[in-house]
Amino acid sequence: MILKTIITEIEKFAPLAYQESYDNCGLLTGNKEQEVTGAILCLDCTEAVVEEAIQKKCNLIIAHHPIIFGGLKKLNGNNYVERTVIKAIQNNIAIYACHTNLDNVKLGVNKKIANKLGLVNTQILAPKKSLLKKLVTFVPATHLTQVQESLFNAGAGNIGNYDSCSFILEGTGSFRGNENSNPFIGEKGKLSLEKESRLEVIFETINESQIISTLNQNHPYEEVAYDIYQLENFYQNIGSGMVGELDTPISEIEFLERLKSVFMLKLIKHTPLLNKSIKKVSLCGGSGSFLLKNAINSKSDIYISSDFKYHEFFDAENKILIADIGHYESEQFTPEIFYEIISNKFPTFASYLTETNTNPVNYF
Repeated sequence: MILKTIITEIEKFAPLAYQESYDNCGLLTGNKEQEVTGAILCLDCTEAVVEEAIQKKCNLIIAHHPIIFGGLKKLNGNNYVERTVIKAIQNNIAIYACHTNLDNVKLGVNKKIANKLGLVNTQILAPKKSLLKKLVTFVPATHLTQVQESLFNAGAGNIGNYDSCSFILEGTGSFRGNENSNPFIGEKGKLSLEKESRLEVIFETINESQIISTLNQNHPYEEVAYDIYQLENFYQNIGSGMVGELDTPISEIEFLERLKSVFMLKLIKHTPLLNKSIKKVSLCGGSGSFLLKNAINSKSDIYISSDFKYHEFFDAENKILIADIGHYESEQFTPEIFYEIISNKFPTFASYLTETNTNPVNYF
C-alpha cells in the first residue's frame, strides 16, 4: 500500500480545503510515495503512540490533532512535540493529521458523537458561507443533456439531500467567428443566431477546476461561454457543530446519565438544571464554547462540548443546559472514523485503533 492512496481516501472524506486557517492538517512527516505496512489511528500523536506503532510494525500514524501545530523552529528534543517528531522520523514513521477539516464535514467528528447519542434529524449547527459557486453556461439543444449530466457526474448540482439540481431557460445566442475560427454551428465570418439553453448549476468552490474542465470537455463549442458567480448562501454540508433530536424526550438527569455512560465519563461539568425534558440536542467535539449562541438560537435543550471557561457558563442564562464533558472525552471516538474509511476501502490493510490513552487530563 502506498501512503498517497490512503491519504486520497481520507481527503475525499474530509478535504484539506475545509480546515480552518489556523490549522496544520495533512502529511506532517514522511513521503506520500512511501510504502506503508500498517497504521495506528489516534486522537493525539505522542511519544507513546509512536512507540506503539514501532511495536506493531506500523509506519503510519493517523491522528486527529496535529502534533506540529504552531510550527517548529528547532528539533532538539526539548519538549514532547520535538521528541515525538524526532522519534517518528528516526523510525521512518509517517504522521498524518486530519483535524478541523474532519470537524467541519457533515459526516465527521460531530456526526460520530451524534450517532453515539442516538440523535436523528441531524444537521450542521453553524454552516459556513461562501463555499458555493454557480456556473451559468449556454448550450445548444442537441448537447444539453450531455453537458448537464457530465456536470452532475463531476459533482455539480447537489443541494442538501438532492442531486441533479439545475435550472434551464431557453433563449437565442448570437456569435460570429473570425477567419481563424472553426464554429460547431454556422459559418465563419457570418453572424449566427442559434437556439440555446441557459444552464445553471451550483458546485463546491473546491471543485471549480474539475467543473470547468468537465464543461470544456463536453461542450461542443470551440469557445465555451460561461459565467461563475460566488454565492453567499450557507452551505449546509460544511460547518461547525451539529444539532439533532432524540426519538423520545427524556429528563435532564436521564440524559446526563446516558451521556456519562456512552462517553465513559467520571464527571460532567454543567450549568444548573432547568427542570425540563431533553429533546433537541446541540453538540461540538473539542473546544466549542464559541457555538453557545448558535445552540441557544437553535432552541436546543442542551449543548454538549468542552473547554468552557468559568464565566462562559453564565452565558447560558437559563436558556439552555451546558454540559462540558472534556476535550479528549468528546472526541475519543474520532479514530473510529479513520478506521471506517480505511477498512471500507482497503479491508485487508492493517489498521489499529490505538491502545494508548493520550488524555493529558486526570481526575482524582
